Amino acid sequence: MTWSGSAVEGVVSHRCRWEGKLRVYVVTLIAGPDGGPSTAGSVDALHRSWGAKGGITWLAPDAAARFVVPDVPPDFQQAWERRDAEGIDLVITPVAAGSVKKLLLADMDSTMIGQECIDELADEAGVGDRVAGITARAMNGELDFDAALRERVGLLKGLDVDVIARVLAERITLAPGAATLIATMRARGCHTALVSGGFTAFTEAIAGRLGMDEHRANILVAADGVLTGKVGAPILGADAKVRALAEIRDRLGLEPVDVIAVGDGANDLPMLKIAGLGVAAHAKPAVRAQSPIQINHADLTALLYLQGIPKAAFVEM
Repeated sequence: MTWSGSAVEGVVSHRCRWEGKLRVYVVTLIAGPDGGPSTAGSVDALHRSWGAKGGITWLAPDAAARFVVPDVPPDFQQAWERRDAEGIDLVITPVAAGSVKKLLLADMDSTMIGQECIDELADEAGVGDRVAGITARAMNGELDFDAALRERVGLLKGLDVDVIARVLAERITLAPGAATLIATMRARGCHTALVSGGFTAFTEAIAGRLGMDEHRANILVAADGVLTGKVGAPILGADAKVRALAEIRDRLGLEPVDVIAVGDGANDLPMLKIAGLGVAAHAKPAVRAQSPIQINHADLTALLYLQGIPKAAFVEM
C-alpha cells in the first residue's frame, strides 16, 4: 500500500488552511497491532532527521508518540510509505488541527461498527452477495450513492422488519476502540454525532449503545411488518453529511478547527475535508487516495492520540 500523490498534495492543502495562524506541525506515530516493536526506533529516527522543535511526547509507551516540526518534511511520503509497510500510522497536522476537539462526527458502517448493515440485511434476505458487491463499489466512489442505495434497498422488499432486531443482536459489533473513543470524548465535554448513509433503525441502536448525543441516517420504509423496498426521501448522502456537520457546528457555536470527523467511504470525503481534523479510518482505496490524514493500522483510539490525549486519560465503557 502506498500513499498517492493526490493525498500528499492534500497535506500541503491542509497546511495552507492554517497559514498565518501557527506555522508549526505535529507529527504523530501510532502503532497498529503488528507495529509496536519498531515504533520507538521510528519515532527517534524521525525526531532527529526532521529537526524537531522540542522533545518527544509519548502518549502510550512504545505505541504512540508525537513531536513538533517547523514544516512538512520534504521526504514525508517516503517516510509514510516505510512506516505503513511496518504497520505504523504516520500523520502530520498543523498544531491547531491536532488539538482536542469539541465536536465529533462519525460514520457508522465499517467505521463505528465492523459491518455494513445493509449487507447483513441482504444476507438475511438471500441477496447478500449481490448487495455486497454494490456496496463495495458505492463506498469506493464507483457508483452514484443515491442510486446504489435505492437499488440495494429495493432488493430487500418483503423482508420482515423483525429481522432488523436480530441482525443488530447477532451480526453487528462495535469497531475496536469505538467505545473508548466516544466515552473519552464525552468525558471531555465533546458533542458526538453519528451521521450515516445507513438507516435510523441501526443508528438509533448504535448511538444509544455508545452514548452518543445524536444521530442522523436514512429511513427504511415498512408497511404491514415488512420492508417495502423503498427508502425515505431525502436520502442522506455525502451532501447531507456536510450539512449535518455545518448545522451541528453552528448550533453549538463552534469553529471548523473544533471539529473532528471520521469515515471510510466515498460519501464521507466531503465531510472529512471540511472538518478541522478529518480522518479516513481503514478506508476504501479511493478514499485513502484523497485523504491526507489516514489511520490504516491502529483502532479508533488513534483519533484520541491525534488530539494529543494520552492512553492514561482514556475512559473505558
